Amino acid sequence: MAEQSVKGRVYAAAEHISATASPTVATVREAAGVSNADAGRYLKEWRAERDSAGSKIAATPPAITEQALRLAGTIWEEAVRAATAEHAVIQNAWREEKVLKDREITELATDLDTATRTHQETITELNTRIEEANQSARDNASSATEACEQLNLAASKHAEDIAELESQLAEARATITTLQQTQEALIARIQPAQEAKPARQGGGPKKG
Repeated sequence: MAEQSVKGRVYAAAEHISATASPTVATVREAAGVSNADAGRYLKEWRAERDSAGSKIAATPPAITEQALRLAGTIWEEAVRAATAEHAVIQNAWREEKVLKDREITELATDLDTATRTHQETITELNTRIEEANQSARDNASSATEACEQLNLAASKHAEDIAELESQLAEARATITTLQQTQEALIARIQPAQEAKPARQGGGPKKG
């Protein structure tokens, strides 16, 4: 049923278009709403049936029947005339078919060029997007690397600063310890002298 429906649409479209122009695969496809393959196949069958019907009419024109009944001697002449006419019909049909085929080839070539161009444009656009994405990734990676380097430098500088501060703190502690020791030594020297001074005052000569 589906195949007959497609065939019927192609036949109807071909009949409708043939009233004003020669139907082609592209025009029939658009009018019937079918695929290129279905339009080409059923349009070919439609042309074959139309040419077959035309050939039968040309092969047995009414003039031959009338002349055959009246004058048997003129049958051959009419047959030759009919054959000539049929040949002309076939030749014209062949020329028309060739023109239609050339037109169809041109239309298909145009469709192919359009599809190829669209495909190439799509590929170019995708390649551009990919390159932009890769460049962005490279930029991000470079920024991340630079940030890591700066972080490492800052950490190293911080470690150096801490080491310097620790060294200064150690020196300060050592200095404080030295000062404390010096102070304790001075205090130790001063206290015995202070204790000895009152003893010398109390041991002076007694009055007689």
